[in-house]
Amino acid sequence: MSLGHDDWLRLAARMSSPRGLFVGGTFIDPADGTPMPVTSPRDGRVLAEVAAAGEKDVDRAVAAARRAFDEGPWPRLKPRERAKHLLRLAELVDRDADVLALSVSLEMGKPISDARNVELAALVNTLRWYAEAADKNAGEIPDAGPDALALVTREPAGVVAAVVPWNFPLTMAGWKLGPALAAGCTVVLKPAEQSPLSALHLARLAAEAGLPEGVLNVVNGPGEVTGRALGLHPGVDVVTFTGSTEVGRHFLRYAADSNLKRVWLELGGKSPNIILDDAPELGAAADTSAWGIFFNSGEMCTAPSRLVVHKSVADEVLERVVARAADFAPGDPLDPVTKMGPVVSEEHLGSVLSHVDVALEEGARVCIGGERVRVDSVAGGGSYLEPTVLDRVTPGMRVAREEIFGPVLSVLTFDTVEEAVALAADTEYGLAAAVWTRDLGRAHRISRALRAGTVWVNCYEEGDLSVPFGGTKLSGHGRDKSLHALEKFTDLKTTWIALP
Repeated sequence: MSLGHDDWLRLAARMSSPRGLFVGGTFIDPADGTPMPVTSPRDGRVLAEVAAAGEKDVDRAVAAARRAFDEGPWPRLKPRERAKHLLRLAELVDRDADVLALSVSLEMGKPISDARNVELAALVNTLRWYAEAADKNAGEIPDAGPDALALVTREPAGVVAAVVPWNFPLTMAGWKLGPALAAGCTVVLKPAEQSPLSALHLARLAAEAGLPEGVLNVVNGPGEVTGRALGLHPGVDVVTFTGSTEVGRHFLRYAADSNLKRVWLELGGKSPNIILDDAPELGAAADTSAWGIFFNSGEMCTAPSRLVVHKSVADEVLERVVARAADFAPGDPLDPVTKMGPVVSEEHLGSVLSHVDVALEEGARVCIGGERVRVDSVAGGGSYLEPTVLDRVTPGMRVAREEIFGPVLSVLTFDTVEEAVALAADTEYGLAAAVWTRDLGRAHRISRALRAGTVWVNCYEEGDLSVPFGGTKLSGHGRDKSLHALEKFTDLKTTWIALP
């Protein structure tokens, strides 16, 4: 039975979460570091104070992961045995989905319906998918001729530091943990400082699922302390990071300054959504454009924040997008009917509003939104922003070039297909793009011309775990999802056997 608004409020009132660090299969107090408050953007209330890991705590977590990898059973288990643990973890996540969804909704503001039906469903599906993929990571036997036998095996890469963002805290954790654990690696997971509660609950479920001690460790803390310590640690073999381009640069420097650990980056985006004059179902294209930028309060690296639309249909599309924006009026994230909750924090709200102010100074026009709002049903404050659409945007404006990470849509227009491609390509990012057209040949040519990890045609944010996800240029490198994600967490070993 689905829960109503009052049900979620009652559950929130009695919810409790672990507060410590999860190291070596148990929760521990930090050796150093001060407690870290977790503030809900829903109402500005401090939800909890959790332990923040300092360098000594990171040392303990990496040492536990190192022992579990070097001496423990996990990398040496048959793949199907690892799969059983991951399937059990998926069962437990499904069992506790309401509590986990509530943690996500409270700590970062995601509407509870999306937290429950999107975020938690994604985590469960990812754990199950990689459990089934655990024994599909096959090696090779090249033809070395009659005098030798050549074996190419894929072996687990070692200790993985997985650093994940707050916008999809459990989905991103699943995208890292699923393939890393399936491959036989051990993991130190660092959640974003805004969203540690859901990760700590996940750690508790991992212990209940029977993962051996040290296979999964969770350390909370600020990036400049905890993240830096992981990036510089000589006991970490692989870093997998999703977050901002700025922080991604830091991790590359940490690797250079330490043990040259490999670093896989999924970073920001400024994704173009191209609507041509022959787009099928123009209303559907406009509706999807609105959903894409306002879903999750626009806090998505793939958000279609640049609407690149043909001048002949621009007015019709813009009118439809503005009308649909009303469906995303900010509301209490614990109300199941809410489609858009707050942005993640007061600080982030200020950043988004400053981008809107700069856009207006540079000549853009607000079609709708652009203001902070209060939600009557929520006592206290809360970081709520109206869904915002800006037109008269030109390519040189900051709002057209910088990732805002909020519910702000920039509208640019064009006359020719060549101009559309040039506008879409005019970005330092390369994560995602979309094109709407009836002409399959045109769709294919435009898709090939765009440097982006994913291009959607006549849709947006579609796909499943069978396809890889990642970017180019300042959007990073490496791929999450699909069997290709296993490649990040394995080493190729050649064994050459001379035959008598």
